[in-house]
Amino acid sequence: MPILSAQFRVILDADIDSDVDDVAALAMLHTLADEKKVDFAGVIVTSDDPYAPLCVDAVNTYFGRPNLPVGFLKSQKELKNHSKYTRQISEEFPHRLRSLENAQESTALYRKILSNSPDSSVVIITIGHLTSFQQLLQSGADTYSPLDGKALASKKVARWICMGGMFPEGKEANFYRPDPLSTVYCLKAWDKQVIFCGWEVGKEVITGGQYLKKSLPTNNPVYRAYELYNGFAGRPSWDQIAVLLLTEKASTYFDRVTNGYCYVSKDGSNQWLSDKDSNHEYIKIKPEVNPNAIARFIDGLVLHNKHLSKQK
Repeated sequence: MPILSAQFRVILDADIDSDVDDVAALAMLHTLADEKKVDFAGVIVTSDDPYAPLCVDAVNTYFGRPNLPVGFLKSQKELKNHSKYTRQISEEFPHRLRSLENAQESTALYRKILSNSPDSSVVIITIGHLTSFQQLLQSGADTYSPLDGKALASKKVARWICMGGMFPEGKEANFYRPDPLSTVYCLKAWDKQVIFCGWEVGKEVITGGQYLKKSLPTNNPVYRAYELYNGFAGRPSWDQIAVLLLTEKASTYFDRVTNGYCYVSKDGSNQWLSDKDSNHEYIKIKPEVNPNAIARFIDGLVLHNKHLSKQK
């Protein structure tokens, strides 16, 4: 860390529905893309909320990327609008996608982006459950690539950043709800570097409070998401920490634990074991670092001066 020794292509895989930290993480990536620190390649929406991809498209449109591809996990039996903000944002803000059906299927978009990327140039950030990622790894050859999903990802992806788990042990929602077996599969199948951002890190960093409320334009979908979610009462920064690892500040704020591996049980609970080494690592906030400093840095990336100039 930092992992940005060069400009990587970034794919965000998000369950943008039940919590609001996904929206802030998405805004942070737009800031990093505007600053030319990453090449933002696309968003995979791993959610059962039918308005989630439209909400993502509205945020992308606001930040000047209406054509950023959006994929959706379409192989789901039942969809239900359960989010506090996805429907409202999709109805109140302009966007390109006319309906859920216009979003690309998640596996196809994953494969398209990867096949069009240089070798070892992609960072995948997952900030939700891993069903779409599993389907990528299990996919077969298609018109995009003759490689199967695991071989394609191994060739094109430099590393995977995963918001999930509790360290050194515990049971966290992204790992166990609603598809714990996807977590088990992905950790067994993945043989390259993966960096875990556990629940215990994000819970210490409270963002989205009054500072953000006073600073954001009210016509910003991020403002609207926090307003609808909890009225800017503040919220732990689980998903934002994963995006923060793309920045130079990561090595200032976090230590890395590398001597071991993350084992996940069938129920989605996990523990860090040290009987062998692996390509796994997880982060911890350095003892001397005040979590409030991390929070202010995150809120600053969400704000981004380019978009503060929009009329309030």
